[in-house]
Amino acid sequence: MAETPHVMQPWQAGPLGRALIAAEAQLLATTFDDVFGQDLLQLGTWGAGRELLAQSRIRRQSVVSEPELGGISGDLVANLAHLPISSGSVDAVLLPHTLEYAPDPYAVLREADRVLVAEGQLIVLGFRPASFWGLRSAASRGGYPPGLRRRLGSSRVYDWLGLLSYEIVSHRPYLYRLPRSPRSSVDSTVPSMLHRGWFYPWPAAAYVIKARKRVYTMTPIRPRMRERRAVLGGLVEPSV
Repeated sequence: MAETPHVMQPWQAGPLGRALIAAEAQLLATTFDDVFGQDLLQLGTWGAGRELLAQSRIRRQSVVSEPELGGISGDLVANLAHLPISSGSVDAVLLPHTLEYAPDPYAVLREADRVLVAEGQLIVLGFRPASFWGLRSAASRGGYPPGLRRRLGSSRVYDWLGLLSYEIVSHRPYLYRLPRSPRSSVDSTVPSMLHRGWFYPWPAAAYVIKARKRVYTMTPIRPRMRERRAVLGGLVEPSV
């Protein structure tokens, strides 16, 4: 995953972690504006429950967590690189810092691509290596935020998405706060994470990328039925 490893849980419950997740939930509310369909899949737990999905317009939402990294709060517990989910059955996939915690991030990205329908949308949250947060992570034995395995720049994610024939829909930087616990409340901290200002002129430390899956075929894509079974109901055609 990007599951919430055990070492990450106390940090996320602290003031800086809560402010970051609240800011990302607000950021995703805008990102989800043109994301439609019947099934939305979040790979990896990040925060508590479904707070990142709260503003999505997609009615069926499922969170997949991974046991090896402490994820126990999802609707389904599975290896994120080998999902027990039918190919082409999900309208949108959210990866909230998932690739940075995954042992094999490209394998997780390929698996997200497999379960997405044609023209489905993929949303990736990531931390920038070239930032004050990146410097703190490099100087910390346990990484920062705690347990972070790696930082993936947006250019690397772009390269991988290009190999999988995705079209980049949008790319927005965020997280202009320094990596230290805020003295103010969570609500008053969120705006400075999303927008650069006079008191927070630092380079953005994170990004959100939204991309669309393009499928090029000689035959028309058959329209999907208006109603189909829930993704986590009878799902389970494992990946091969």
